[in-house]
Amino acid sequence: MALGVATGAAAALGGCAFEEPVRARPITKAQISYGLDPLQSGVLRAAKHVPQQHVVVLLHGGYWRTGWDRSAMEPLAEDLARRGWATWNIGYRRVGDPGGGWPGTLEDVAAGIDHLATLQAEHDLDLSKVTVIGHSAGAQLAFWAAARKHLGAGAPGGAPAVSPAAAISLSGVLDLAAAAQVTAFDGGELAASTQALLGGAPDQVPDRYQMASPIDLVPLAVPQLLLHGSGDAKVPADQSRLYGERAGQVGDAIAFVELPDVNHFDVILLDRVWWSEVLRWLPDALGSPP
Repeated sequence: MALGVATGAAAALGGCAFEEPVRARPITKAQISYGLDPLQSGVLRAAKHVPQQHVVVLLHGGYWRTGWDRSAMEPLAEDLARRGWATWNIGYRRVGDPGGGWPGTLEDVAAGIDHLATLQAEHDLDLSKVTVIGHSAGAQLAFWAAARKHLGAGAPGGAPAVSPAAAISLSGVLDLAAAAQVTAFDGGELAASTQALLGGAPDQVPDRYQMASPIDLVPLAVPQLLLHGSGDAKVPADQSRLYGERAGQVGDAIAFVELPDVNHFDVILLDRVWWSEVLRWLPDALGSPP
């Protein structure tokens, strides 16, 4: 079943059901550091006896604040690994952690993804087929990571060693300037968290917003899937809707699915119909199965 583009796509999901793996693959699992701080680490899963595995990098949300970690993405990482993708579920320093915020949080994500180049030979990874998946604030980091190849060498995260080939946003924060000014949404938490990440409001540090906000970095020049619930009380669905419109206008391949009445955290649950659609979209976007 094809995902719709922009509005009206959610109706396409009605007849689907979550699909269990036809044959779950045995996997290896290892926690690996990509930096000196304990938060600069990730969990790599890889299917046994599967050569040249495509890689999915997972980035957790939590308003870029301390207290949230990669455990929220572990079920997705496990499911994908048992279906044949290698998964790299990484942590990073957040606002409230020493070195977190601007630019440390972004630099950690860049370093974590680039560390795949170090792991490539030992784990037989295909780094031409890397997909980034982010939830909430993690989607901003994921889509920023997909845009790093367009950043100058002097920018945080510039000159990447690994460039994603596809990106998926689950209830993502994709327009940081808009997020920083939505003071009436979620009691102002989204606006406060966005400004805390970048160290000020859009008129105070405009260059940071331009370097970090996915909507200001389009076209990413990779296929992108956006899922967002209309019942999201943490991140407004307009964050995905308007990003998708802008990215599509400049030539990016966008699939946007608005999920009726779905909340902010339901989008990362495995036993929902839209996860099956993610599983279908991935090999289509990459041009080959896992």
